[in-house]
Order: sequence, then structure tokens, then C-alpha cells
Amino acid sequence: MKNDFIIPLNGLPVGKADYAWHAGKEFFGSFGDSEILDADVDVDVHVEKSGDGLGVDCKIKGRLTVPCDRCLEPLDLPVDKTWILNVKFGEEPDEGEEIELDGDDEKETVYFPSGSARIDLSQVVYDYTVLSLPAKRVHPDGQCNPEVMRFLTEDPGVDTEPAEDGKPFDALKGLFGEDKGE
Repeated sequence: MKNDFIIPLNGLPVGKADYAWHAGKEFFGSFGDSEILDADVDVDVHVEKSGDGLGVDCKIKGRLTVPCDRCLEPLDLPVDKTWILNVKFGEEPDEGEEIELDGDDEKETVYFPSGSARIDLSQVVYDYTVLSLPAKRVHPDGQCNPEVMRFLTEDPGVDTEPAEDGKPFDALKGLFGEDKGE
């Protein structure tokens, strides 16, 4: 897959620039073990370059297809997510170092090496898109595969009542042939 999610820094003028990309099945499949079966997502990026860094506003909007958690059939989910990155150049501070917040608490700060010629947003777009998915991914009631739902709801015929005498494993005594007793 070609690297479509690149912001070239060489020649990027101070001020604002806009980029628009599309992320489909091929894009999400290039990340290997992706749970996304199909996708039709538009990615709009607004970049504002200042002297010491970049402000990157990203918006993804479209549709993702994932397996339903209940019946495993394809489930289409809308995606509409916005995030803001503060891109700085230089070394990332160590975990113990105090980081100055410049009033942009809602912005995630990402560090790139000084002298970088480009910024690849592929991983960022993938991560934020996957994180935008709901934790529980199921069809609305009545829309799951009826065969799977029948299998999930039918009584397996297993007696789940505890033994009356308090010995729950007594039912297993004759399982392997002769009864050996206690």
C-alpha cells in the first residue's frame, strides 16, 4: 500500500494547509491483525505550522464493518471522530521529566525527531479509528443471524441444578466405566 497519509514538512509554508484522504479495506488490512472487515472512511486533516511545531486537527467520518460480538456476522458501524495533535520536534521528555502544558489540555503531544522531512499519520489514523469503535458491537435486537441466535438460546439439555446431597461430582461417577467409589 502506498503511504497516502504523509504530510511533507519540506516546503510546508508557515500557516495553514489542508489534506484529505480515504481509508478503505486495503488500508486497515495493511495493519495485519485488524478486526475491521471493510471500511469507507474519509480523513480530513487541517495543519497549522508555527515556528516550533505543528497543530494537526484530524476528522474521520464514514463507515466500518466489523464482526458482530453476538452472531459474528458483518456489522456496519458509523464512525465520526475528531482529535487534535500537537506535533513537536526534538527528543521526547523522559517519563520522570515534567512536561509543560501550554493550555492545550485536549491535545495529545506527539514528538518527531528534529529534521524530519515528513510526518506519516497512517498509524495515528488507524489507532484513533479503532479506538472510536464501541466496546460492545452487536446488531440491534432481532437483526442478528437467526440460526446463530437459535443455537445460542436453545436449552443444551444439561442439568445445572446442584446435587441434593451437596456432592456435585456424584453425577460423574459412572462416566469412565466402573464405579470405584470414594
